[in-house]
Amino acid sequence: MRKEFLTYGLPLIEEDDIAEVVDSLRSNWITKGPKTHEFEKRFAEYIGVKYAIAVNSCTAGLHLALVAAGISEGDEVITTPMTFASSANVIIHTGATPVFADIDPVTMNIDVNEVRKKITPRTKAIIPVHLAGHPCEMDEIMELAKEYNLFVLEDAAHAVYTKYKGKLIGTIGDATAFSFYATKNLATGEGGMVTTNDEALADKIRIMSSHGMSRNAWNRYSASGSWYYEILHPGYKYNMTDIQAALGLSQLAKLERMQGVRLEIAERFNEAFGKMPELEIPPEKEYARHAWHLYILKLNLEKLSIDRTEFIEELKKEQIGTSVHFIPVPMHPFYRDTFGFQKGDFPQAETTFERIISLPLYPKMSKQDTEDVIEAVERIVEGFRK
Repeated sequence: MRKEFLTYGLPLIEEDDIAEVVDSLRSNWITKGPKTHEFEKRFAEYIGVKYAIAVNSCTAGLHLALVAAGISEGDEVITTPMTFASSANVIIHTGATPVFADIDPVTMNIDVNEVRKKITPRTKAIIPVHLAGHPCEMDEIMELAKEYNLFVLEDAAHAVYTKYKGKLIGTIGDATAFSFYATKNLATGEGGMVTTNDEALADKIRIMSSHGMSRNAWNRYSASGSWYYEILHPGYKYNMTDIQAALGLSQLAKLERMQGVRLEIAERFNEAFGKMPELEIPPEKEYARHAWHLYILKLNLEKLSIDRTEFIEELKKEQIGTSVHFIPVPMHPFYRDTFGFQKGDFPQAETTFERIISLPLYPKMSKQDTEDVIEAVERIVEGFRK
């Protein structure tokens, strides 16, 4: 057993990251400025889109994209129940109603057949969530959206680096929101990015992200700037800062290396856990390049004498941190009470939730950390095998 607790998730912060942030501090640009714009430019180039708008969170990006697309009171937006609450919260923030479509039990992503069942004359958008870094069936989603004239906003909080049929996520839907939270594949502490090829949509998002000020407002304190600005919309304070962007620039430069470590850990987990009938390893469909933001292990509970909660407690005794992704949104009190959801409304999400555990997987982990996780899981399975 380990002597020290293995934290579930940590960012990889190295000297180059620190130097980039210090450079920003010394430049006196600590809010939105030149590094933010450079980060936007480089991220757009990496993804392969025309426009990237840096924001202070993926949640902000999702909200801005919905507002810019005209989603408002009386509309319905379809998303998955197997996601963090922000994917649904932003729908409510626009005045629209969240509608949940159940998941594919294998990938845990939204089931396109279930989406079709939930479309009504009020439906205006779909928010597919690329859970854990595995892409949704985007061709089918885009075909459905075209058929019903729906806006597609991809929640790519887990999906920096993810590909679908050779295309990087961020290039397929009408807009895509990424997360750079502390534990994400590319971390800026807090932060996010919205990508799109729609110029009008990008302009609206950019303006709305900084109080609705005219686009020249960001550099009004520079020698070439002007004090004058205009409020074009009642916008939000959602912009990224140069301190965050500085970290984003250095993280983006080494993303491929960090992804290589994630892949090595995931492959080692798959090798070990794939041999055990009590466990089900994450899928990677033939059309997918998995970002391995999360390693979600499914327990075959009928082969074990303990449940998921007890399995987590046993891992904690082994000094291994874990998490669960996610408690289905309709199970949370606000959504259950407001919309009258009941047990059985989303059977695939509900039954999947009861048997999933997210194991540590991040580039700061050592080979010994990886082996410690494997050995702990093996000991628990052997000790509680039916």
